[in-house]
Amino acid sequence: MDFNDIVVSLKASDVKLNYDAHCIIAKELDYPLHIGITESGTIRSGKIKSAVGIGALLLAGIGDTMRVSLTGDPVEEVRFAKELLHAVGLRKSGIELISCPTCGRTRVDLVRLADQVEERLAPYQERWAKEGRKPIKIAVMGCEVNGPGEASDADMGIAFGGGRSALFKKGALIGTYPAEESLNLLFDMIDSELEDSQER
Repeated sequence: MDFNDIVVSLKASDVKLNYDAHCIIAKELDYPLHIGITESGTIRSGKIKSAVGIGALLLAGIGDTMRVSLTGDPVEEVRFAKELLHAVGLRKSGIELISCPTCGRTRVDLVRLADQVEERLAPYQERWAKEGRKPIKIAVMGCEVNGPGEASDADMGIAFGGGRSALFKKGALIGTYPAEESLNLLFDMIDSELEDSQER
């Protein structure tokens, strides 16, 4: 019909079938593809299927628009779509939190501490996005073995160990402090970063 202004949508609820079908259609057609995992499930299970299914396609360079389909609040779909784009490196904004898994070397309640940091970062995330700030990486690490290397690679970070914690900023050790003080010191550094960037 000589009409080419279209976007092709091809979805399945089966992750492997969805991936294979998109790989085929991406080779056959030169049209933009709208990707997603349809009817993926609840917010909890649907996020897992969407992360694997959509994430694999994005990493393969397939997809021009996308929809995360979850049984729940549509706001969660948009929020998770942004997280997916950020995870695969297609969206560079906000604050990325990295934290290690717990292991035998961890001597603090890392789960609680990382959760606290994530919760306290929420209002900063909104501000970073709203003001279009350069993305930053925050590390919360649980031991003195791998922690310092990972934390020093971040823009700001904490590495816990032996009742104390080491604070890092842009690869430099700021100092070591009692573990219970470190979260407030970390957020003092984040506030300072905000103030410095406003003055520049």
